[in-house]
Amino acid sequence: MSVIRVVGLFALSAQLFWMDDASAQHRVLEPKLVHLRSGVEREWSEFPEAAHGQRLDVTFASTKNDAEQTLFVRQQDVKQAWNVLLNGKTLGALTVDENDMVVTFAVSAGGLVEGENTLRIEPPAGSKAASDDIRVGEIEIISRPVREALREATLDVLVFDAHAKTPVPCRITVLNDRGAMQSLGAESNDLQAVRPGMAFTSTGRATLGVPAGRYTILAGRGFEYSLARTEVTVAAGETLETRLQISREVPTKGFVACDTHVHTLTHSGHGDATINERMITLAGEGIELPIATDHNKHIDYEEAATKLGVRPYFTPVMGNEVTTPRGHFNIFPIAAGSRVVDHKQTDWKLLFEDIENLSDSSPLAPALRGAGPGVRGSSIDSNSKPGVKVAILNHARDLHSSVRPFGPRYHNAVVGENLDGWPLRFNAMEVVNSGATQSEPLRLFHDWMGLLNRGLNVTPVGSSDSHDVGRHFVGQGRTYIRCDDSDVAKINVDEAVANFVQGRVMVSYGLLTEITVNDKYHSGDTVATGDENVRIEVRVLAPHWSRADRVDLFANGRLIRSASISESPDPTLPAGVKFVAHWETPTFQHDVHLVAIATGPGIDGLHWRTAKPYQPTSPDWKGQVIGCSGAVWLDVDGDGRRSSARDYAERLVTDARGDWKKLIASLSKYDDAVAAQAAHLVRVSGTSLQSESLVTALKAGADMTRSGFRAYAEAWRENEIERAKQKM
Repeated sequence: MSVIRVVGLFALSAQLFWMDDASAQHRVLEPKLVHLRSGVEREWSEFPEAAHGQRLDVTFASTKNDAEQTLFVRQQDVKQAWNVLLNGKTLGALTVDENDMVVTFAVSAGGLVEGENTLRIEPPAGSKAASDDIRVGEIEIISRPVREALREATLDVLVFDAHAKTPVPCRITVLNDRGAMQSLGAESNDLQAVRPGMAFTSTGRATLGVPAGRYTILAGRGFEYSLARTEVTVAAGETLETRLQISREVPTKGFVACDTHVHTLTHSGHGDATINERMITLAGEGIELPIATDHNKHIDYEEAATKLGVRPYFTPVMGNEVTTPRGHFNIFPIAAGSRVVDHKQTDWKLLFEDIENLSDSSPLAPALRGAGPGVRGSSIDSNSKPGVKVAILNHARDLHSSVRPFGPRYHNAVVGENLDGWPLRFNAMEVVNSGATQSEPLRLFHDWMGLLNRGLNVTPVGSSDSHDVGRHFVGQGRTYIRCDDSDVAKINVDEAVANFVQGRVMVSYGLLTEITVNDKYHSGDTVATGDENVRIEVRVLAPHWSRADRVDLFANGRLIRSASISESPDPTLPAGVKFVAHWETPTFQHDVHLVAIATGPGIDGLHWRTAKPYQPTSPDWKGQVIGCSGAVWLDVDGDGRRSSARDYAERLVTDARGDWKKLIASLSKYDDAVAAQAAHLVRVSGTSLQSESLVTALKAGADMTRSGFRAYAEAWRENEIERAKQKM
């Protein structure tokens, strides 16, 4: 094991390590940040090729301490629970959090010994297989107990809504003079949820102890609100009152902010957010329709939200993350007293039947009930008996229980097909999970559009998957649902759920993207276009602290328009609107779905930092904020229904009757999505994509036809490689 060793010279020069003041003594043990690595491979390319070591040993001389003292440690990019030991005894572990923060450890009486002492920071046992590049240092000991060391001074922070002139639930972030999140002298209670460098407050007020010094205080309330900032200096023994104002910047009237994936430590057994802390964080991040989705349990937030006084800020919905060995599914709404779905089930057909049977009325959308291609809309009836209406496929590209549902071992993403015949009867899927981001940020969006091309009625979802107060916080990924939002304490859940299933949504991860077709049609709508050109308006929305630099328009998953967005805002646009695009396209040759996606640079600020990939596929990464519209369907052929790429392909392949020259010729009027579906149908019919007759016919085919066949062939080749690995 590689070790970096620092030897303190306290015995020779006490002046280097002691700084006397009226109240305490500080000893600096390591003044710099040191790069350490557990594992062999470099975790992220932003770190140097070689680390300073695999553990840090700091040796220093001291006298025995007769009372508790406090160890301060600055840490960055910590993904594993690195152990902190003093003289061979464990003080605790670094906080598992990638953010830049200062954490504290109590050095109990007798923890320091007369003479030489050794502080060690090392990877946790069993971490050899995984790499974790961290920076740790700026270590000091203060001769005070932790409680006193963190309460040298007091910050009394009150945050107002600038328009209502009343205190508002929010998140307060406290950074020290080096820009790190400062551990606070405060605890969570019925009014606030506290972690290093942050406090969520349900009342707009927080009283926070800090060491004397200079601080930057920031206040915000999630995606829709501005960010207030002030810098203060507070002396030992001083209480400093600070008043900040925030205001709603992003216009979301007519939409409710929903997080469909929310956990608690209390009921899921992992993470760190208790049920009370979760209620406070929901109010503080402005989530108006939270779905309780603890693993394999039905949890109702109503009692806790009422008890803590935050019920006026949201309407809670009971749900469940059905956590099976072959995928995780969030289902809602769930009626009180309903039985729990069998989460040990591995057969998707039986699993979805079990979900459907939670309600006698079986009010699930056709896609969830296994409707065939071409069947659109929903059988939702707001007057029906309560029952599960939504089933979301969660984090489809993540590996859990050795299964990655949309990995190439099981799924062909180009045509939206499960290779083992698992029925895709969910009616929504996560395209953004801010607690489990992807190395390819748009990968899941293309997976979703592939399902639409397959003929499935699937709503795109943004969620947080939050188990924590601060690390991956609630509401960073969210879904905006078209719904009456005039009283967020009394949201019509039937209306919200029905519109969710119809796809009347926008997905937000730091941006919001609205699409309007022919001046009046929006996400989830169907537009009868006839022979007219199609007029498209796309608006990109965000608060001032988030930036967009590009917006793309897709038809059946193919990029057809794109625009760069200047960093300098257009002064003629209203607040919260970053960009407006006006496009006109000639009429399409067949039905298509349109989707607009805006992207921008990730947010580095510790008040709302975008996370690194959860299960990275590369050491290189680029943080992004993303906003995605729902799909707008164009009914070009005038039959009054949404015809998918699969619908057209089935018709053409059937008509060709094995005459591949005829098939390729007929595909010339269709896009590459239809061609890819046709390629799949040809292959499953028993014809090799390398057959001489097909290859010859393709040579005379249209560019889009060849492109679709090529895309499918490449994806199928990847499928074959991955499935062959399983047999080795």
